Order: sequence, then structure tokens, then C-alpha cells
Amino acid sequence: MKRLLPLLIAVMTAIAFAQQPAQPPVNKPAPKITYIRAGRLFDGTSDTVRQNVVVVVQDDRIQSVGPEGAVSIPSGATVIDLSRATVLPGLIDCHTHLGSRADRYDEIYRFKDTPFQRAFAAVVHARKTLEAGFTTVRDVGSLPFLAVDLRNSINEGLVPGPRIVASGPGISITGGHGDLNNYSPQTRVSMFPEERNFQIADGVDQVRHVVRAQVKYGVDVIKILATGGVLSKGDSPGAPQFTFEELKTAAEEAHMAGRKIAAHAHGTQGIKNAILAGIDSIEHASLIDDEGIRLAKEHGTYLVMDIYNDDYILTKAIEFGLPQENVEKEKMVGRLQRENFKKAVQAGAKMAFGTDAGVYPHGDNARQFFYMVKFGMTPSQAIRAATTNAADLIGRSKDVGSVEAGKYADIIAVSADPLQDVRALENVGFVMKGGVVYKDTITARLP
Repeated sequence: MKRLLPLLIAVMTAIAFAQQPAQPPVNKPAPKITYIRAGRLFDGTSDTVRQNVVVVVQDDRIQSVGPEGAVSIPSGATVIDLSRATVLPGLIDCHTHLGSRADRYDEIYRFKDTPFQRAFAAVVHARKTLEAGFTTVRDVGSLPFLAVDLRNSINEGLVPGPRIVASGPGISITGGHGDLNNYSPQTRVSMFPEERNFQIADGVDQVRHVVRAQVKYGVDVIKILATGGVLSKGDSPGAPQFTFEELKTAAEEAHMAGRKIAAHAHGTQGIKNAILAGIDSIEHASLIDDEGIRLAKEHGTYLVMDIYNDDYILTKAIEFGLPQENVEKEKMVGRLQRENFKKAVQAGAKMAFGTDAGVYPHGDNARQFFYMVKFGMTPSQAIRAATTNAADLIGRSKDVGSVEAGKYADIIAVSADPLQDVRALENVGFVMKGGVVYKDTITARLP
């Protein structure tokens, strides 16, 4: 009898559960469906514009894209009427610094600002960038780890802003573009986490450690400073920083961790070293020569050339306290960068849109399109540099960069035709990110 007791208990328990009424199914909220009437659609997949298209958005993604006559819009559906506008994918800027301000260049702020002041500014800049039509950005250099935290806060819905591909601070050699140069030996700038642990690396082992430390704290991309810079003291923009072995180690460590790596590189030799080391994109590329362009093509390396901000640096930035040393550096590289941009376009190198936002005011990102066209691109090439090409560079092609079924509903619109005048993109009137409208000065909405 004792042996049968456990069996009897099990049978009785099973019967009791079987006699309980079935639990009602959990009611999932009905999907949110929005229909967007696009008078003209540049979807990013080609250089052509489609007329009279309907984009169907379900929740945060695009469900379908088709001719207006082939899409049945139910009575009472939510319709966004952009039938008099040009609709495009949300734009992507691959080179921003969301924590940086362009209204002050005095070095004193490096000592006076706390990380929190940079973070507050970044929240404001993120919203301005989104409302300018840039629904995705790559932040390639902020205090540790401002861009990571801002990315997470935006993803949580805490603050509005673009999707962020976040780096940590740019990795520099001692005395290089990212170091604190020309001050007394006792001068220090530190924060928690200790800045130098994440920014200064000398030798292969230190480079490996710094890349791994940045990955540990959640970066999406590694930024390394392969040459000197313009907006720094005591270094030359054309001078290489890091040996080839150090750059190769950085690229290998980043790729092993599933991250891409971008190299700040103005100088000719530093550009070539970075390409041969396996780095994914060359930022600035100001002094690239024909061999460097050839190597970039052979290795599939993207060039991200910020050819707008020269105008701002040589005018407004001087008013805001830019030191004369930096002015002279910009005069040296700015004109050559634009000429070399034209050569790279003519040669068919892979180009992605990146502006160095933060050097000029955030929200003015689209001003670069005019210069990209002026120096050799067609309007459609310039737009694709900021959509499909940029999405490929940042490794997000399955989600952003074009208006296609399955992609995020990151959609913008302008009243004019940017293929006729690319400056139309400087006045984006409609911004949707992930199916949510953040700006609308164009449409007539139908219930």
C-alpha cells in the first residue's frame, strides 16, 4: 500500500488539474498599421525615383512598399499623406561627436567641464540630429562611455534621438591626437572610469588591452587615431601614429569581438597603414594619394570624408576661440581634402557620409550634401552615401538604409526634389523613426 500511495497522489493531482477551467488566451495588442502615401520615393536601392507609392508600416517596421493602385487602404486606416513630397530612407551620419559643442573652442573647457555637462549637451544634440532627418548616427569619439549610455537611454525610450552606433574615446599614442599635449607634466585630466585606461596605448599589448577594455564596456565600434589631427595641440595632421603592427592588432581584436574599427587618418602614410592593417573605414582621409585610393578600392575600405566643416572652422570657429595653430592646420588640409574627395569619387572608391558633427553645430549635418555634389558626386550618389552605403559600413544593412519591407520604418520627407537640388535635404519636414513620427511640418493626416 505504501508503494501505491505516491502513484495514487500523482493520479489524483493530474485529475484535479484536468478539471480546472482552461485559462483564457493572453490578448496581444493589435498591430499598429500606418499607410504612407509617397508622391515620390527614393528608396535607396537605386538612383531612380518611384512615383505614387504606398509604404505600409506595421509597428516599428516596414511591411510592404508598392504602387498606390496595388495597395488597398481600409476605411478608417491611419494615413500619412506625403503625396506632394519626396520620401527617403532616414539618413545616416557615420562620423559624429554628440557630446561636443561647436560654440566654444577654448581649451579651458576641457578642464572646467564635468562629464555630466557633456552628457546634457549630447541629449540636446541627439534630438536636433534626429529632427534634421538623421535617424542613425555613428558616434566616433566621446568621453567614456557617454555614447554607449546615450545609445541605451534612447533605445529605452528615455530621451529622443537617432539610433547610435557608439564608440569609446579615440585610442591614441602618448603625445598624439588624443592626448593632453603642451601642458606641464603635472597637469592631468581624469574621470571615472580613469580616462587613460581607455584612450592611451603604446605598443601591441597596450593596444590589445585598450580595445578589449572598450568592448567590455559596451562599444559598438572601435575608433583609433592613426595620424595626428587638426583640432589638437602639438601634433601634425600628416604624421603617422601607431606602427603597422599596432594598427593590425587593433583591427584583429575589434573583429574578433564582432566590432568594426574606424581610423582617424589625415596623413598619406597613416591612411595606407590603416588600410593594409584591415581597418574598415578611414575617417577624414584628407591627404590620401592615388596609391591610397587604389588600396582602399582593393581592400573594400570605406572613405568617410568630412568636406563641409572646413567652412565652419575657418569662419565661426575662429570667433568661438579656435587657436591659431588649429586654424593653420585646417588651412593646410581643408582644400586638399576636397580635391582628394573628387579624385576618390572619380576612381570609384567606396564612400560613406560622415561630417564630424560637433566641430560644426549638430543639426546642420545635411549641409555636407551640397559639397559632395560640388566635388564630384551626383545627388543620388551623395544620398546613397548617407543611406545604403552608410548602412553597409556600420553593419546595419538588414535594418536601416533603405525603404524596403522588413527594414525599420525610418522614413523622412522633404517638400522639394533633392535629386534636382540636393540642398532640399537641409530642410527635412517629416521624420519617422521606428514607426513613430518625431517631426511633421509637411503632411495632411487622414484618420
